[in-house]
Amino acid sequence: MDFKSFETFHRIDAPGLIANLRREGTPDRVYHIELFQDFEIEEAVDKHYHVTAHLDRSDPHFNKRRSIAMQRFLGYDFVGLPLLSLPTDSWQIANDTTSDAQNRGDRSWINEKEGVITSWDDFERYPWPDGQTWDTRDLEWFDANLPDDMCLVGRGGHFCEYLCWLMGYETLCFALYEQRDLVEAIAAKVLELELAAARVMLQSKRLGIWWASDDLGFNTGLMISPDDTRQLVLSGHKALASLVHQDGHPYLLHACGNRSDIMEELITDVKLDAIHSWEDKIESICDAKIAYGDRIAILGGIDVGFLCTADETAIRDRVRLTISTCQPGGGFCLGSGNTVANYIPLKNYLIMLDEGRRYQ
Repeated sequence: MDFKSFETFHRIDAPGLIANLRREGTPDRVYHIELFQDFEIEEAVDKHYHVTAHLDRSDPHFNKRRSIAMQRFLGYDFVGLPLLSLPTDSWQIANDTTSDAQNRGDRSWINEKEGVITSWDDFERYPWPDGQTWDTRDLEWFDANLPDDMCLVGRGGHFCEYLCWLMGYETLCFALYEQRDLVEAIAAKVLELELAAARVMLQSKRLGIWWASDDLGFNTGLMISPDDTRQLVLSGHKALASLVHQDGHPYLLHACGNRSDIMEELITDVKLDAIHSWEDKIESICDAKIAYGDRIAILGGIDVGFLCTADETAIRDRVRLTISTCQPGGGFCLGSGNTVANYIPLKNYLIMLDEGRRYQ
């Protein structure tokens, strides 16, 4: 796994990344982007390349310094930081079947049947943040310590996800018909808190990008109907994007699932600057670039299933084809089609990065 491109320091350039997201012309190099890499992937990278060997693990700010060092080594021009996190406390657990050293022991996911809010009593008892008091210590630390060539990426915008997570997907589906006022109240509360958190984050002098993350569907459709998605979800993204745009930052969206029913609204009404998460079974990133690339940036695109199973030659060929199709004019960043999950072979992930660095 000693790839040539990892022998020298990868140039970091947050202003260049932002210009690329704004489609201000073909950039002079390939920019890389990931919503996140699983911890097990980063630990494997660290074990092989000793990325954090120079850091003091007893430092109370070690994890933040580690994040900066890892992002820079992997070639990312930013560090992501969320502020709002609503507790769900309703998880299901199974054994992790990853067969190599990246196994985490077990995997967990939100209970899809019943969440923590299924009635008005639950809504009233839920520990909603007051929207006024925020723990900004990490934000203040990054403001003071983030390298000048990097930027902060604000994280939030979980409008559809919080409806599914807080209610449970099955409960949400029934409640849309039987307790619609409760669903609307949850959506309104989430929007209130997302906007309040964003206003705090937007005070940061290092914030450069807002990257919302909100899975909207599955392979063949949306989690809820297009009309309900427009009313309860896209309205939230529109309000949040407007706030972010007023402060001069691009608004990105990571959204898994088939978005075809609402793609036009995402571009023209929400006014996304970029969209992320592409799965070959739904729509390839190359097809998306041809369809939408003159209006919006297209990010990621190397299908996770492909990354898990392809050999080195196939990965390099696909990365080169993707870049040659999507790079012209700007508005493209190379990355996985979703996130770098712990079950992706480390070598395959690094091959993708290596080929992107080599591309001329």
